[in-house]
Amino acid sequence: MAEEFVTEITKKSEDFSEWYVQVVRRAELADYSPLKGCMVIRPYGFTIWENIQDALDRRLKETGHVNAYFPLFIPESFLSREAEHVKGFAPQVAWVTQGGDEILEERWAVRPTSEAIIGYMYSKWVRSWRDLPILINQWCNIVRWEKVTRLFLRTTEFLWQEGHTLHRTHEEALEEVLRILEIYRDLVENDLAIPVITGKKSPSEKFAGALDTFTLEALMPDGKALQCGTSHDLGQNFSRAFEITFLDSDGQEKHAWSTSWGVSTRLIGGLIMVHGDDSGLIIPPRIAPYQVVIVPIFYGQEQEEVINKARELRDLLKKSGIRVLLDDRDEYTPGWKFSEWELRGVPLRLEIGPRDLASSEAVLVRRDNREKRRASWEALPTVAPQVLESVQKSLFDRAKNFRETNTRESEDFSEFKKIMEEKRGFILSPWCGNEACEEEVKAQTTATIRCIKDEEPSGKMCLVCGNEAKFLAYFAKSY
Repeated sequence: MAEEFVTEITKKSEDFSEWYVQVVRRAELADYSPLKGCMVIRPYGFTIWENIQDALDRRLKETGHVNAYFPLFIPESFLSREAEHVKGFAPQVAWVTQGGDEILEERWAVRPTSEAIIGYMYSKWVRSWRDLPILINQWCNIVRWEKVTRLFLRTTEFLWQEGHTLHRTHEEALEEVLRILEIYRDLVENDLAIPVITGKKSPSEKFAGALDTFTLEALMPDGKALQCGTSHDLGQNFSRAFEITFLDSDGQEKHAWSTSWGVSTRLIGGLIMVHGDDSGLIIPPRIAPYQVVIVPIFYGQEQEEVINKARELRDLLKKSGIRVLLDDRDEYTPGWKFSEWELRGVPLRLEIGPRDLASSEAVLVRRDNREKRRASWEALPTVAPQVLESVQKSLFDRAKNFRETNTRESEDFSEFKKIMEEKRGFILSPWCGNEACEEEVKAQTTATIRCIKDEEPSGKMCLVCGNEAKFLAYFAKSY
């Protein structure tokens, strides 16, 4: 590996798209596969996903959800049962028409999402109100035929989790939808350090087959919004399509109420964009593969003594529950290692050399602001976690300040278009609820309604038509 490999990155401010691709590939998060539209997630990137997965899986299990697994393939007849659903996904579905030498009598869809196959199974499992609720989640891959490949952001195959629940009443189902939305918000803000706005999607933007879709939206440094997760109130649409009925306590047979919800590896793309800088990644400590990297500094005869102490400090930090890596490769200079681990976004670097042996101290360098401090060896198990928490908070505060600075209000369409052209970001505007006005905004600016604010517009007039507004909506261009 040449030393230039670490340093040659396009500046984030000069070409955001190129910067993003270079960071993803040079930090060895992912790479393009020989199959168009697909990506290979490399070990470093996959470890980030595993850490996100662990953090979310713990939250889901704490609220009574359990994991299961359902087939990758879905019979065409299953997808066709819910008309709005199949219409919404038809352009993105991949089909299997032949298995071995046998031509299939019925096409199999490679799952774009699993409501259909899970709905069929639930119809077999539910008989009584005592069987409810069902709170099942699965971790799996999804295939949606995408025309443009953007690593982690838009690929034909991607990893995600999808929850599918059944409830006795609509009130219980809606409570579940909002509970999951809050779990997602907690994950994205507290673990990934990405601030989000939450709210309901407009009818034209909701999930195909849902009564309502609730979303988490984050603002990227280029002024575009990224949808970080969704939670869907499916009503009884899939229960009626798949005849999921139960005998209630009043002796009446009723259709169950269902929900579905999910987040994906797109979250990794979000954290890259939100936190990265001209030197590469900055990974929030709570989901970083390595929270601390130790770089020993030595010359000739000092090597053995420095390395031995570095190993002691590594073991000391590991016992404190810190994910730590000792980079003791002797074919690279300390300066090269500094650049490489900055590129890879490790939150905290620990340096130790001959002078530090003499003082029984180590140097700690933060990745977010490059601030340095010294700490005694015995204090490291206390000091390092404190610094990591400070980095975590700093990343969130910085991202939140950016979002707030780039969130504006406008009630004038001319002003709205100028902001969207020159500054982008979120614009909170009054909307009458008419899809024609929503489409007019999209046609003239490419911005869409990201979510509807849970607040009355208080006599304001629609941004486009001038009629009385029914909603306040966040608009933005998006990924």
